[in-house]
Amino acid sequence: MSQPSLSNESRKEGSFSLLPYLPPLFAIVIGTFMVILDSTAVNVALPTWVIEFGVTLQTMQWAVTAYTLALSAVIPLAGWLSDKLGAKRVFLSSIAFFTLGSILCAFAQTPGQLILFRIVQGLGGGMVSPIGMAMVYRLAPPDKRGSIIGMLGIPMLLAPALGPVLSGWLVEYVSWHWIFWINLPIGLLGIWIGMTHLPAFQAQGNPSLDTVGMILGPTAFACLTYGFSEAGMGLASSRAFLGLSVGAVLLVLFVISCLLQRQPLLELRVFRSAPFTFGILTSWIMQTALFGTVLLFPLLLQQVKQLGPLDTGLHLLPQAVGSMIFMPLAGKWFDRTGVRPPLTLGMLLIAGGLCTMALVGTKQEPAFIMIILFALGSGMGLSMMSLNTYVLNATPPRMVSRVTPLTSASQQVVSSLAIAGFTGYLSSHITTNMEGNMPTTEASIAAFSDTFWMAACIAGLGLVLGLFLKKTQTPVKEHTSMSEMQRKDTAT
Repeated sequence: MSQPSLSNESRKEGSFSLLPYLPPLFAIVIGTFMVILDSTAVNVALPTWVIEFGVTLQTMQWAVTAYTLALSAVIPLAGWLSDKLGAKRVFLSSIAFFTLGSILCAFAQTPGQLILFRIVQGLGGGMVSPIGMAMVYRLAPPDKRGSIIGMLGIPMLLAPALGPVLSGWLVEYVSWHWIFWINLPIGLLGIWIGMTHLPAFQAQGNPSLDTVGMILGPTAFACLTYGFSEAGMGLASSRAFLGLSVGAVLLVLFVISCLLQRQPLLELRVFRSAPFTFGILTSWIMQTALFGTVLLFPLLLQQVKQLGPLDTGLHLLPQAVGSMIFMPLAGKWFDRTGVRPPLTLGMLLIAGGLCTMALVGTKQEPAFIMIILFALGSGMGLSMMSLNTYVLNATPPRMVSRVTPLTSASQQVVSSLAIAGFTGYLSSHITTNMEGNMPTTEASIAAFSDTFWMAACIAGLGLVLGLFLKKTQTPVKEHTSMSEMQRKDTAT
């Protein structure tokens, strides 16, 4: 007879205890935090690399682009590898591979070496987030899933704010090599805690390998990511057109292949579920408004407000603080009421903050912008947690391991497209304003305001769609108790 679940034991005592879930959750948080932190930290080091290696910025940008390409290419493989080898084994191996790539990057002596080793990092880091989210879903009791996933979301929002600050300090006062060296103790700690506290997520039989999907999926996502990256310098770029065109064709072929396979690389049949489709569509719109403006605030603070990289990173911290405060609260709120109340408030804060930036924010002092960033971070914490949990709850249990790579891969593509679109829109408006004989500063402020207006309208669309989301039922059968998984782990 299997042991009773921890959640059932807690109910017998009249209350739910989060303590048994903290060690495995901490292992997942460490791995996720490390990957996201590194993804944002390297941007500050780009000018230093250009000077130290004696190359152009266009050459050195490949240290970022190559990482993103590798990251997006392996995301679709996460579900199949988890089913084949077990989620715990693949998760810990991914952290180890990412840590190895970090060590190699720290030893890089040439631009080519650094770009190559960043690819190694991306190949390891791409599967950490989707597998981690799937493990949390299987760990958490259905009625407490929002609260526990809310805790996992904290590093996802904190790391992008801390990355530029930490990177700026290391580059300015220590050495750029330490951007990568800091991953070594973090990675080793995550592996040790994961080995000792993560329960066994056993392999799901012996799934067949979707060879066609394995080739088409990563290649399509890589081409699209490359195209969106090049589009950030201008949508008329021939390389952007080539990447987007080839990626779009491969993506169509990939979708057709997935629909014809019995065990596809990504389970696209989940879009037959109306709640899932509406949920992920709302999530994409929210990500467009938020992630598309992630680059706008550093540009505004540095180019218009004349702040340095370290000061810019410090001014971005309120966004992370707002997210940290409201994401756990949103999880508990979601468990009680469903998706609509926390999502509505979150999207209102996002749309209102972006409207304020469009109206007066670009003309204010940096301290005022910090208040807006706190509101945006609070809205991000409320809406992102709610939508992530809603989408998972709307997913059939047998498809969870395949859907988390789908949502992660789509987030990479949506974010890249949003950043490219907003950057191109901003650049073209600055040029147009300057051609109208506006001074440079005034031309930039007007262009930033127009861009924030566009983001606010997109957030408003997400708010309207969110009103149509209905509370999903949380099935109990997909939850495997921690005590049962620990018993299986001991037996093996």
